Amino acid sequence: MRAHSSQFETGCPRPLARLWLTVALSLFVLPVFVADALAHNVTEGDKGYIQEIVGPHLVPFMYLGAKHMVTGYDHLLFLLGVIFFLYRPKHIAVYVSLFALGHSITMISGVYFGWQFNAYLIDAIIGLSVVYKALDNIGAFQRWFGFQPDTKLATLMFGLFHGFGLATKILDYDIAPYGLLPNLLAFNVGVELGQIAALGLMLITMGFWRRTGSFTRHAYTANVAVMTAGFTLIGYQLTGYVVA
Repeated sequence: MRAHSSQFETGCPRPLARLWLTVALSLFVLPVFVADALAHNVTEGDKGYIQEIVGPHLVPFMYLGAKHMVTGYDHLLFLLGVIFFLYRPKHIAVYVSLFALGHSITMISGVYFGWQFNAYLIDAIIGLSVVYKALDNIGAFQRWFGFQPDTKLATLMFGLFHGFGLATKILDYDIAPYGLLPNLLAFNVGVELGQIAALGLMLITMGFWRRTGSFTRHAYTANVAVMTAGFTLIGYQLTGYVVA
């Protein structure tokens, strides 16, 4: 799964300089979006509806799960990084399944047992997962540090943190205890359906792009852009943590 890293060995000089440029760009654009870091809540309409209902409501929770995934840019960025250089369906299935397993375990258990974590710090780690995957895609660990992390294990571990991020959102709903487990399972099903829909769109788009010569020319730049987004997400959440 590391064959892709060699294409960046000769075509991208001064990768460390580019990394510092990425960090600088993240810090430059951060103040524009500080307000988003402070708005760490579910939508008021969804929150009000969930707080009013009691008992199992499978369809609404499936809808909320799907909505959260398809609008969760942090999750989608990590998923994009995961599948960026995956071509075979079996490899895509393995990595996406590991990610889904990780966030399903911690999402369900985190809400069911009421595990409380600081949402800003969890989301900062999710931003870090985006940075990690972009660095992995450009072969940075091998070239700069002389080692290669286990990509499957990293996908599973970051999936666990993404699940804690989902759990913090659900705990904001203050769900009634009656019907909690079926509602959580329905929410998780919705998350997976949303993930499948987003994944399908990504794979179709990547499939067309890979058929063009621009993919090889711009794959490195695309991953630097993903890394920039990851650094920016980290900045958002750490800013929110400090301010809050």
